[in-house]
Amino acid sequence: MTATAPPLAGSSKPHPPITILKRTRADLPLSQTKFLKKTARGKVLNFLRERYVRDDIACGFEECHLCADFPGFKPVLPKRGYTLHTKFAAKEGHWLVIDTNVVLHQMDLLSALPLALPIIIPSTTIRETRHRSLPLHNRLQQLVQDEERKVWVWWNEESRDTATFQEEREEGKEGPNDRNDRAIRKTLQYYSEHLLSSAARPPQLVLLTDDKRNRELAHADGMLAVSTRDYVDGLDPKEREKLVDLVVGGVDEIEPGERRGRRLYDEYLPMDVLTAGVKTGRLYQGHFNASQYNYLEGTVRVPSLDKPVLLVGRQAMNRSVDGDVVVVEVFPRSEWKAPGEEVVDQDEALKDDDVEDDEGAGVDDKEKQKLAEEKMDVEDETKRKPKDVQPTGRVVGVIKRNWRAYVCHLDRSSLSAAALTSLSQQTVFATPLSRTLPRIRLRTRQAPQLIDQKILVTIDSWSPNSKYPDGHFVRALGKVESKEAEQESLLLEYEVPYRPFGRAILDCLPKEGDTWKVPPKSADSLEWRDREDLRDLIVCSIDPPNCQDIDDALHARPLPNGNIEAGVRDIADVSHFVHPANPMDSEAASRGTTVYLVDKRIDMLPHLLGTNLCSLRPYVERLAFSVIWELTPDGEIVKERFVKSVISSNEAFTYEAAQVRKDNKSLNDPLTNSIRLLNSLAIKLKEGRMRAGALSLSSPELKIHLDSAESAEPIDVEQKELRETNSLVEEFMLLANISVARKIQEVFPATAVLRRHAAPPKTNFEALNDLLVKRKGLELDVSSNGALARSLDACVDPERPEFNTLVRIMATRCMLSAEYFCSGSVSKEAYGHYGLASPIYTHFTSPIRRYADVLAHRQLAAAINYTSLHPSLQSKAHVDRILNNVNKRNRLAQMAGRASVEFYVGLALKSRNGGKTRADAFVIRTFRNGLAVFVSSLGLEGLITFTKDTHTFDPENYSIAIPSPKGDVAVAVFDKVVVEITVEKDANTQRGKVKMVLVEPVSSVGL
Repeated sequence: MTATAPPLAGSSKPHPPITILKRTRADLPLSQTKFLKKTARGKVLNFLRERYVRDDIACGFEECHLCADFPGFKPVLPKRGYTLHTKFAAKEGHWLVIDTNVVLHQMDLLSALPLALPIIIPSTTIRETRHRSLPLHNRLQQLVQDEERKVWVWWNEESRDTATFQEEREEGKEGPNDRNDRAIRKTLQYYSEHLLSSAARPPQLVLLTDDKRNRELAHADGMLAVSTRDYVDGLDPKEREKLVDLVVGGVDEIEPGERRGRRLYDEYLPMDVLTAGVKTGRLYQGHFNASQYNYLEGTVRVPSLDKPVLLVGRQAMNRSVDGDVVVVEVFPRSEWKAPGEEVVDQDEALKDDDVEDDEGAGVDDKEKQKLAEEKMDVEDETKRKPKDVQPTGRVVGVIKRNWRAYVCHLDRSSLSAAALTSLSQQTVFATPLSRTLPRIRLRTRQAPQLIDQKILVTIDSWSPNSKYPDGHFVRALGKVESKEAEQESLLLEYEVPYRPFGRAILDCLPKEGDTWKVPPKSADSLEWRDREDLRDLIVCSIDPPNCQDIDDALHARPLPNGNIEAGVRDIADVSHFVHPANPMDSEAASRGTTVYLVDKRIDMLPHLLGTNLCSLRPYVERLAFSVIWELTPDGEIVKERFVKSVISSNEAFTYEAAQVRKDNKSLNDPLTNSIRLLNSLAIKLKEGRMRAGALSLSSPELKIHLDSAESAEPIDVEQKELRETNSLVEEFMLLANISVARKIQEVFPATAVLRRHAAPPKTNFEALNDLLVKRKGLELDVSSNGALARSLDACVDPERPEFNTLVRIMATRCMLSAEYFCSGSVSKEAYGHYGLASPIYTHFTSPIRRYADVLAHRQLAAAINYTSLHPSLQSKAHVDRILNNVNKRNRLAQMAGRASVEFYVGLALKSRNGGKTRADAFVIRTFRNGLAVFVSSLGLEGLITFTKDTHTFDPENYSIAIPSPKGDVAVAVFDKVVVEITVEKDANTQRGKVKMVLVEPVSSVGL
């Protein structure tokens, strides 16, 4: 069959005839899968999935003459299997066939198996993994695509020889798990028989499974099967030593084994009970957040309650880990409590725990004593403030675990002196980098070598009978405090994808590489199709110093009618190079954003695009996507348009250079005048936003001075200086984002990619308002964003100019986070951006570094009929799924950036004055046993704790009286103090921390 396609875009020549080779389905067998599914409303549906099977799927064996002519035959499985194994020691070696439970529980082990080991992964395993865990499915795909490995996917469900049908049995229809296990065993059987026809002495086929019944059934059919533990034990000593710590224990019967001993935590309720309870409103679902000040407390924020649900004690938190999606039961109002008013440090409180003792009565007694002390303190009605009381409850189930690989250190105190020289397997504590996580118990033979290392540890299980979760060692990252180990730790801790771009991704780049140029203008050029030629206009970019990924440039010029033409004319046209659903697009969607650290940048897109072909460098022609307005001199929009364009930037300024040029009265060239015109408009635009109720919030921003690009040693830290030109760029980016948001929502009301900032609950400001009233006689009006903006402006202390900035920082912490969303997923009333006082908003102006902007570009291109909208952006479910990941990546990228700054600030502090630095600080919170302070010059928040009970705490007035030789000195929230800062490493946990002591108005040394 042949067909003639329409002419290519931009060409009058018809496409060559397309030949469609279509096989008839009449002779092909049909594979069916039947299963029942229970809906959220409790209705049971009967599903039937059918697929036609094939007889031309290649086996992947490099010497198979039976499959050599099959389509796509690219063999990776060698004639000789892996031979370095005591149990499977045949001369021909062996291949592994992987069961699903091994992928679900032993992914770290699979990723570390020898490169020379041939592995077959049935498609049943891939489908089951995708159904159970998308992150593990993605890791499995990376394993399959690793060109250094010998991994072959056998499409057993699609093959005539291995398609598996559900069986009818005397006891009823075969269950899906039994059916899938049988499908995997059938793959093993097929290969065993198939290889006999292709090789005189084929390698052995071994099923790797941790399902005991599956192994027994394989053995009964005469096949080889082994558990992961037994397989690793049979490897040669060198490989076994590397892999033994990666084996997850307790999964030999699919479910993790229970620890013996008394039950310390309640069992979780069954999932159907949890779901029904949440649906009826008897139970509540939300994310668990561990307290950063008190390891015995946590909270769960739920949408239907004004305040988060408080969890007091480890039994109430019931094995929750920070970030878990949990279900809580809320106690009667008479049992509600206020958060504790004491700093309780996990490392200090649990330093005497025995890693082998799960009864741990001593620790339980200490916890009960600590909770009893807090109860006595808060139950005094003169101190118990009703406004501080919040819903209190306990965790009764976990919907989704947030377990991942954690950066840890081995706790030296959990090792005996003899263990430091022993190579036998021993149980030790791993202390996570984050103080909001529990210690993890693991077994390892490498404890002596790992004692001064940063390591990666994964949680495997947490039994109700165990005080701590059990995990396994993944790998060592390097010596504690070495820059390489610290940097990789940071990337891993915040889940930043930093692997090099693979060959499939790089193949999506223009073949010309660095030599690619915008071709000469012609009617036949695809690059010039429906683009405006804006190369003659005077445009420039304004960015931070050393910016290489320049994704926006600006222009303004007066019009004859007295108005002004202004444009974010030149947003890099990333969507021209990144096409939907290709490998580069999928990788960008997975990464979500570029991550900026102090000394490096982890790009969302390959370097060739991000810093060259899509970067709007000066003096070279680039493809762009322009937003052009006609504005009145007062910044009112008369008209706007969106157009694909070709531009040539005249200059790339830093914020400082643009400011100097604008302020230089001797310059009157067109470029300088354009900057001045842009600035005058930006002032009007900002005034308009502020009148509408936009907020001017604050967060500490620091500039780290490095010794050189090569050494990257920090030599100084200072606060970033914000200039008029910073605001100039910001205002036009905001205007462009708002204009694009209106356009794409108008054309695609169900799937527009937008960004919103929900109004925070008024209860979020209660504590800050009480502070301001009692300490300064000031009050925030939180009735609207405009009222809040005006009251923030009024929060001034004539004697301390920094006070207003501090209040804005604290107000920022009361806000909810902005997030990307699909327009069809929320009501139109919920579109608004509270902080910007805009009814609609999106991100469009930074497509080089934000994937949400790439999606907005595609939607805008379709909205102006430049191209059709890709089917993926017509699916609300798909857009929701992508934006959920982008929101997560964006949040983690911000945290990684802050952690990078903190690390370099710590290095800079170590090099100052013998490791000691004195600085001004503001008290931001008082506790019964300490203070929390904020050092604005360093962007650091720290705790000053007192061990002696010689001070007087006044929670009502947020103050604490500290003894001194001249009498008690009261220190309260908002007071300015002087602190001494040092950076030290805990001798046991190896965890680095910033330590602060009070110097003025009173010394806390010795308290």
